[in-house]
Amino acid sequence: MISLRTWLAPPRRGDRLTDPTERRAIVVELVVVLAVTLGMSALRSLLSLLDALLAPEPLAEQQVAINVRQADLDLIDLLRQLLSATQLFAWGALGLYLLWRAGIRFAEIGLDRRRPGRDALTGAGLAALIGIPGLGLYFLARAVGANLTVLPSTLDDTWWRPIVLTIAAAANAWAEEVLVVAYVLTRLRQLGLGENASLAVSAVLRGSYHLYQGFGGFLGNVVMGLVFGRFWQRTNRLWPLVVAHTLLDVVAFVGYALLRGRVSWLP
Repeated sequence: MISLRTWLAPPRRGDRLTDPTERRAIVVELVVVLAVTLGMSALRSLLSLLDALLAPEPLAEQQVAINVRQADLDLIDLLRQLLSATQLFAWGALGLYLLWRAGIRFAEIGLDRRRPGRDALTGAGLAALIGIPGLGLYFLARAVGANLTVLPSTLDDTWWRPIVLTIAAAANAWAEEVLVVAYVLTRLRQLGLGENASLAVSAVLRGSYHLYQGFGGFLGNVVMGLVFGRFWQRTNRLWPLVVAHTLLDVVAFVGYALLRGRVSWLP
């Protein structure tokens, strides 16, 4: 039986690198990878929040959209939406490739195909665990003026909208869980950081690139990062996190697009 203590202070996994050259290479690699992926998104998100705070309107009266139209012509818009998703899939693939080049097998980070059914069910459970309280936190943050009004999608009602939004959800999930959980936590382990310190770094990183939504978006994603990161540290299964994140975003993106204008409490 797993005790609470093992969840709060899990044992280390993997080997700590001691060679100074290898350690420097990993630090440089982390900086470069984050500079071209989610780290740069975090900096842009911080600037977006600062811009919103300096605006005359309160945060709760401002809006920010996640999936927006990217071209006037429908076909060009569709292609640009798909390119955006492709970029996210490529970000995750980059982190996965670097781990593989370092001799880490996919099975070692929980991306094997040994138990797809169990991983899917676990992912659905995690989505419910995070999604319901997360929605409550969002409405609370808006009520106290700590969050912008988030519009998950402002795409026009085209035949491909639900398809593109589902692909975008999967792309977000793949990029974030591979990079922020598997890649970052593995590299920090190799640098000698403890499990709790690595988890804190990963969770704050996840929250930071959601700062454009406001302080509620930051806090909610930090909590999500703590739960997801600790789950991976304890179980070494990444697929449930990808499934859970995909489900959360599909419900947010597609559900909002379908209900917008039909439900009075949705902006």
